[in-house]
Amino acid sequence: MWSTFHIPHMRTIQVVLEDSLLEAANRAVRRLKLNRSALIRDALRDHLKRLSILEKERRDREGYARHPIGEDEFSVWDKVTAWPED
Repeated sequence: MWSTFHIPHMRTIQVVLEDSLLEAANRAVRRLKLNRSALIRDALRDHLKRLSILEKERRDREGYARHPIGEDEFSVWDKVTAWPED
């Protein structure tokens, strides 16, 4: 029986870290049972995702600054929505 799976192409790079960061990474890989490369890949993916979200939020803020919400822009929803009465 054949099994196929995708192995992404990876490159070896050199990263310079201060001693304290390397020690913290080594503690984390032991605790998480990962290797250092996997930890760094995960951290980089998370960081890039956060940067992407921050960029989208910045563009939203700029858009709303250029075109502010009008006073009656969402008034149509007042006609079809209501808080439940307790």
